Amino acid sequence: MRPILVSQRVDVCRDRQERRDVLDQRLCRFLGACGCLPVPVPNAAALVPGLWEAVQPQGVLLSGGNDLLALGGDVPEREAAETLLIELAARHGKPVFGICHGLQLLAHLGGATLSAMGGHVASRHELTGAVCREVNSYHQWGIQALGADWEALARARDESVEYACCRSMLQGGIMWHPEREEPFVPEDMALVREALGG
Repeated sequence: MRPILVSQRVDVCRDRQERRDVLDQRLCRFLGACGCLPVPVPNAAALVPGLWEAVQPQGVLLSGGNDLLALGGDVPEREAAETLLIELAARHGKPVFGICHGLQLLAHLGGATLSAMGGHVASRHELTGAVCREVNSYHQWGIQALGADWEALARARDESVEYACCRSMLQGGIMWHPEREEPFVPEDMALVREALGG
């Protein structure tokens, strides 16, 4: 199995005064089904270079959850860790794939325009483009326009970008959550395998 570093969302537990790093077990199962060994990354940027050296990952997956800082989010520790993961992947020529929040961050750093969306939270909708089927949707922020080096591969009916890539940077991602489909969709598994070099 190919080791893949996986970022984690932050859950704030105010009654316990804790900020917890969290990873959906379904995402680990999904990545395992794709031939990947998911290695969770703590949201502590100082630990990321050492983890990279110890694991020697074949790629990076930026998971879903949490709003970006630029969109009012409140998890700076997550974006610091993820930004460092993106930099290390570029330095080592490894692919980065984003799911929902993950694609939003990659696209934002690449110059995309994001805005609030209606009808995309806890719903399903059809896509057109390289992916022509119904997918799940759990995001309140959508990608309206991509940066110069990015390509939209699939869109929702409202023209928001649901699948995109930047081939020169080995970066890409999707706005839906393949791990939340039961059973996992073979096309999603093939897409992730290809994106992460499998």
